[in-house]
This record gives sequence, structure tokens and C-alpha cells, in this order.
Amino acid sequence: MQGTLSEIDLRSVLQLIELGQRTGELLVEAYPTSLEDSDRKVWKKDWQTFACEPKTTLGTGQYWLIFFVNGKIVYGADRASSSLIRLRDYLHRYQAQGAIDLLQSASLATTNEPEYAYLWLMLEKKQLSPEQARSIIESAIAEVLFDLLSLRHGAFVFEAGTALAPQLIALDVAPQLVKIVGQLQQWKQFHPYIQSPHQSFIIGNEARLKATLPEQAYQSLARWADGKTSLRQLSRFLNRDLLTLAKGIYPYAERGWIHLIDAIAPKKQKSQSSSEVQEGNHSPHVVCIDDDASIGKIVEYILQEKGFRATAIADPLQALGRVFQLKPDLILCDIAMPQLEGYEVCAMLRRSVAFRQTPIIMLTGKEAFVDRVRARLVGATDYLTKPFGESELLLLLEKYLNLEMCLK
Repeated sequence: MQGTLSEIDLRSVLQLIELGQRTGELLVEAYPTSLEDSDRKVWKKDWQTFACEPKTTLGTGQYWLIFFVNGKIVYGADRASSSLIRLRDYLHRYQAQGAIDLLQSASLATTNEPEYAYLWLMLEKKQLSPEQARSIIESAIAEVLFDLLSLRHGAFVFEAGTALAPQLIALDVAPQLVKIVGQLQQWKQFHPYIQSPHQSFIIGNEARLKATLPEQAYQSLARWADGKTSLRQLSRFLNRDLLTLAKGIYPYAERGWIHLIDAIAPKKQKSQSSSEVQEGNHSPHVVCIDDDASIGKIVEYILQEKGFRATAIADPLQALGRVFQLKPDLILCDIAMPQLEGYEVCAMLRRSVAFRQTPIIMLTGKEAFVDRVRARLVGATDYLTKPFGESELLLLLEKYLNLEMCLK
């Protein structure tokens, strides 16, 4: 059984496997939503050729595996499983993440899934209890189902085969689907402030949070607000339900006291980026003019982590003088500001020869057509609707600074 998600949804695929009491593994791989129809046909053809060897993937995209025994789910894996990243996260809750480094490669019947093999080896060595192992497996399955039932573009192949062994649990598909579908419906209520389990968060308004939360609660929150630990990782570390975590963070994200961003990868050894090459080792400078200091702070945080120079200016009256001193490569300017509207700031800058060609992106919480038209009339290059995510911001910068940047 194989196909694409445009032909059949994954919920139906899972139900068919359950009804048929099938044993084997389901491989699902996502493909970019930007693929043209012709490219998707080629992609589908490649999958038809590929179906006989489902243990590797066509490219470097995201993929998931679900293992079945007689139509029941016994395990779920994703791309991070083979590198043991996910297992280390789970072991964090038991202060046992270092135990993997002490183990040799497992020689179990299930060598096709290293994470599962290591999990069983830790059970044999009594480094994990059966209850702890069951908790990890159930969490892994729930994560995979959450991702798969959210997926809209991709392909799948089910390969019948021998059962994943040994087995610790076997879950009926139907109740798992009911549970995850309910979670996804609740998850949608967090949009647009929380969009993905892979987002991390940083504090946008420290004073407000400190005044609202008990000291212990604030310290606990601040500990994880590093822009690197994703919500999903935090749920693994703390053994807490992802939805519960999101509910706790949501009120503060809605007020702008906490900002959700794409998790920032650990910094690597510095090397010349394409932006540095293009600018002669001069990283682009971006100025953000916004009376909401939390917006300026989040922009600075995101861009500085990506190698840009970034300056936030909260006072629109001071902004004009500062901009002429800084001579930025791109300007982000809020529309609705006291004393001086963003339209006026943009118009004044455009009257100067120095800023006639500089990209000016208007920030607005409105989506009305008239606001876009007015922004264009005063010389704005583009606009960005608040709240915006890291990826949206970086795409605009890449577009208007003419960079071939690897920002992922």
C-alpha cells in the first residue's frame, strides 16, 4: 500500500492498517508545499520506484515511521530517532541521558531502529524501569501521530514484514486517533501566537512577567526561555503534555510578554556566510522602529542570532536622527505609533537621497487593503503583518537584501 496525501489522508491509512490487522511498518515523508504539480508527479513516480526499499528516504526531508503488529501500534520513530537525539531528550526526565554513551551498539532483533534497540538495552541493563520505557514509547507514538495528522503534503508506503521485537506495548489505533485529533483541534486555538511544537520561546517583557508570576514560577519559565529549547523538547524534559505547556504559555504570548520563535540551532564555528561574502565581511544592518519595545527586542534577538546587526528604536521622534547616523541596509517601521505614524516616518525617509533605495518594510497589526495601499503610496517596499514569525521576517530580509542565505 502506497500513495500521496492528496489521494488519501493518513487517518484513513491508519484505519485501513488496523482493520486489516497488518504487521509491518508505515513510512511517511513530507515534501515541500512549494512543489509545482509537475514536480509532485515526478516525486510520486520516484516513490513508486522507491517503495521496495522503504528504510531509507528519497532526500533530506522530514520522515516518520510507525511500526504495527496485528494492526496495533508498537512504536513510532522520526528523523531524529536514528541519531538518538530524541531518546536523549526523553531520558532527560529521568536524569539518564548520559547512559547511552556508556552502551555499545545493541545486537537485538530490532536493529532497523537504533533508538528502540538502545531503549531495550537500557531495560536489560536496568538503567530504565519497564514503566519508564513504556512512558517513553507512548510519548514517541503520540508525537509521531501528532505530526502525521497535521501533515498535508507528502507520500507514504506501508511494507508488510516481521514484527518489531521485542514488544513492550501495543496500542489500538482508533482511541489514539480520537485523542490526537482532539489535541490538534485545541492546538489550532493557539494560532497565530503558537504555531508549531518546534518553536522555542524568549521573554519579551520581563517586568510584566515578574509582576504577574510568583518568583519560583518566573524563574522556572526564564530557565527555558533560551530561544533554543523547543516546546516539544520541554514537554519531553518535563514529562508534561505538549498541550498543557502551550496552554500555560499562551496568555503571555498573546499579550506579547513571551515571543515564540523557530528554535535556534547551536552556534557553529564561524565561517564565511554568503551574506558576509557579498558584503565583504560586512553583515547587513537592520533597524526596527516600533514603540512596542518587546517587538524591537524580539527582532534584535532573532537577527543577531542569524549574524545580522540589528538596532531597535522605540521612540519614532528620535528614530529619524538615529537612522541617518546608522545608515541601515533595511528598515522595519511600525505603522501605528504615537506622535509620529509610520507612514510619516517612511515618507520623510524617502525624501532623502540617502534612503530612496533602502528597503522599508511596514509593520502593522491590520490587514486592511487600504493600509497596504497607503503604505505603498508613501514609498514602503513591503509590509509585514503582526504577529509575525521568524521565518516570515527572514524571508523578507533575504528577498530585499538580495542574499542567498542559509538561515535554517
